[in-house]
Amino acid sequence: MTSASELYTALEGAEPGDIAAMSLPESYRAATVHADEADMFEGLSTWDKDPRRSLHIDEVPLPELGPGEALIAVMASSINYNTVWTSIFEPVSTFGFLERYGKTNDLGKRHDLPYHIIGSDAAGIVLRTGPGVNAWKPGDEVVAHCLSVELESPLGHDDTMMDPEQRIWGFETNFGGLADIALVKSNQLLPKPKHLTWEEAAAPGLVNSTAYRQLVSQNGGGMKQGDVVLIWGASGGLGSYATQYAVNGGAIPVCVVSSPQKADLCRSMGAELIIDRKAEDYRFWKDDTTQDPSEWKRLGSRIRELTGGDDVDIVFEHPGRETFGASIYVTRKGGKIVTCASTSGFMHEYDNRYLWMNLKRIIGSHFANYREAYESNRLIDRGLIHPTLSKTFALEDVGEATLEVHHNAHQGKVGVLCLAPETGLGVRDEAKRAALLPQIMRFAGA
Repeated sequence: MTSASELYTALEGAEPGDIAAMSLPESYRAATVHADEADMFEGLSTWDKDPRRSLHIDEVPLPELGPGEALIAVMASSINYNTVWTSIFEPVSTFGFLERYGKTNDLGKRHDLPYHIIGSDAAGIVLRTGPGVNAWKPGDEVVAHCLSVELESPLGHDDTMMDPEQRIWGFETNFGGLADIALVKSNQLLPKPKHLTWEEAAAPGLVNSTAYRQLVSQNGGGMKQGDVVLIWGASGGLGSYATQYAVNGGAIPVCVVSSPQKADLCRSMGAELIIDRKAEDYRFWKDDTTQDPSEWKRLGSRIRELTGGDDVDIVFEHPGRETFGASIYVTRKGGKIVTCASTSGFMHEYDNRYLWMNLKRIIGSHFANYREAYESNRLIDRGLIHPTLSKTFALEDVGEATLEVHHNAHQGKVGVLCLAPETGLGVRDEAKRAALLPQIMRFAGA
């Protein structure tokens, strides 16, 4: 077997026993960045760094399969903001992560390569499992969450995100999901929702689990019914899931978007309180070094106007530098600002008087543990949360797909077909899909 099309054809309709006996290709297609190009954007602004220049489609050798691991045939993947960071080598080159991982143990050495196979989402079929894997077998249809963890330290057994060897697969490890084959730890695997296509199933993983921990879990915001939740980028890859959790959980989402089309997507998810930050022309910074507190106050007044006088209980914060001062200000006394990522910059500035004198709390949140990933996938499977997939690219066009996310030219998630030759494949429960199709299409912005 030598090509992606041959692998897909062999898998289509094959019995699990046949897959276990199937010969695997010695190499496969993968989206990569190259270590010798890590300085290629030096001197350019973040905006001008173009993923189409740095991302390559290479033929790479099949990695060795270790204990507790699985090889999966990737039917589809998707673009996350960590794909953008890797592709533009910001805030640091990811090759430092791979080098450090390579020093941990003999199997870790596999990851320290002059190329980085990226991608932190995947939906596909188990091809092989390593020693010690009992819960999964060849032929199982799965999605992969992106928590890679060694589980050898006692520090991670209450919450695996606290493990000192916790990494984000496809960002801080090699052999990620934007490829025809991926290498994962078996405890990254979850059952693929049977009513979804491959590309729909691949889209929620990272962002859905991240939103669940950040907003719903007691490790994050611990949202309850009636909470007013301010959601920045509420129609985007991360915010669209936060919006759904707020609506489904009986909270009151206040959705911040940047266009009428994105506002409409939030309304389709059941949100009623919308702030179009571009139309209302919020300018939280007077210049590169000076914030404008009068704009924080204007935003706070607008939120009270929409909510009937209530302030924000929880801020779902991920833009970072651009919005953080405003987020601190508008949160009610005793409220929470739960932050992950910092897509507009990592160096946050805010007026600490509004935090300490009003007993507000900043909570850091990062991806999710296995249980949280399981729970968030279960809600997808039960049709209570829906993929927000707006566009799908071929693997060959991964640079263009990443540029869309980099420049915020997307709604929801941007998918990538890997082995799947076209969209619409992979549905195993047609009756369930038919029942949920209006919601699936609406949440995708179709």
